[in-house]
Amino acid sequence: MDILCMAKAQSRFVCQECGAILSKWVGQCEICKAWNSVIEEIDQMGITKQNEHIPDDFFVTLSDDSVETEESLIIGRRQTQIEELNRVIGGGIVDGSIILLGGPPGIGKSTLLLQVLTEMDGSSEFVYISAEESVNQVLLRARRLNISNNQLKIAASSNIHQIISSLHGLPKSSIVIIDSIQTILSDLIQSPPGSISQVRFCTQELVNFAKKNDVTIIIVGHITKDGAIAGPKTLEHMVDCVLYFEGDRSYDYRILRCEKNRFGPTDEIGVFSMTGHGLEEVANPSAAFLSGHNSEVSGVAVFAGIEGTRPILSEIQALVSHTNIAIPRRSSVGFDTNRLIMLVAVLSNRCKLNLSNKEVYLNVAGGLRINEPAADLAVMASIISSSMQKPLPKGSVFFGEVSLSGEIRPSHLSYARCKEAQKLGFKEIYCSHKTEDFDKSSDLEIRKLKMIREVISSVMN
Repeated sequence: MDILCMAKAQSRFVCQECGAILSKWVGQCEICKAWNSVIEEIDQMGITKQNEHIPDDFFVTLSDDSVETEESLIIGRRQTQIEELNRVIGGGIVDGSIILLGGPPGIGKSTLLLQVLTEMDGSSEFVYISAEESVNQVLLRARRLNISNNQLKIAASSNIHQIISSLHGLPKSSIVIIDSIQTILSDLIQSPPGSISQVRFCTQELVNFAKKNDVTIIIVGHITKDGAIAGPKTLEHMVDCVLYFEGDRSYDYRILRCEKNRFGPTDEIGVFSMTGHGLEEVANPSAAFLSGHNSEVSGVAVFAGIEGTRPILSEIQALVSHTNIAIPRRSSVGFDTNRLIMLVAVLSNRCKLNLSNKEVYLNVAGGLRINEPAADLAVMASIISSSMQKPLPKGSVFFGEVSLSGEIRPSHLSYARCKEAQKLGFKEIYCSHKTEDFDKSSDLEIRKLKMIREVISSVMN
């Protein structure tokens, strides 16, 4: 027999920056040291149950026929009409999964999600619930994007309990979009929308509903000024997949990255172009990022990178300028500034390149962000070229990691990098001396370098 007990509502003090729970109010959080971030919240425990009835099939074994096999999980994926999205999330949307999509305002998150629902059919339903816009505003965007899916239902609500009640009765494999989690609230939590308690509680309600009813829920999340998703870090732990939609709004290109994926890889990216009719897939990102490449200008190097399993060529631009200040600036866009400082130190020490009175600026063209260590050789080649005011050899591509000793280390998937460069008409490949040999056509020359100072002799010739 179930025993019901009524718990008394208690107040607690929660830091809105780190989520720490304190016994009393303080001006500064004892954990993250943030000022004026602790607020009082009412902890509504409500009615709880003890000695809950356990069904007979609560536990299953690996030999149980009711356990889904790997093949059934693959079949359970829903293919979208956007191949770039399918690539990033591992081949399609998994039924019953929770996907968190974050990105800066105006980058195209809502546009992408509306396009995902285009031309998707079947016995399932598609629901778009907006807490930031009215139904008419969502309909205007849908008409502009030529969304013609009659199974798409649109609603506007910011109450989590109303949202969950409206979703009951959805068939399996349905897709629900919540835009956005920072504007959803619960009447049981005495704190404003977007607070740690509200975000955590509302997300947990959505997760429980999705897992119980085998419904896919895609949650839109805002990001902070540091680029992380706003709210508690546990938000990313609660969901199955975390996607970041990024890009410079000065450019047309948008990059979709996967930071967490329980059902697929996390190193793939999707490339889109923002147009007047929505987002369009970029089938050949290398050609797109090199559309304005000029090999006759100093300080420009082409990097053959790998994003997941796909090679992408990008343009790296460097500018070395004389300065009279005591500590010259080192600044970068699309590349780790700390790594840039380290590479400049290697050039100064190992190549005797005088950069102590020069500022170094680095930019990755097209708004692309590069985290791969194999970009070291291209970055240093562009800095050498700008410092000497001489362009790099025409039709050349660079890739390779550079150690603190100045040695050029090999990079993985070198064959795919070279084939991509050859396809786009490049003639020379500069890489590590330890790069494995492979069959190549006569019009592609592989120049294997051991030390970074060998790049200087290549530029001077």
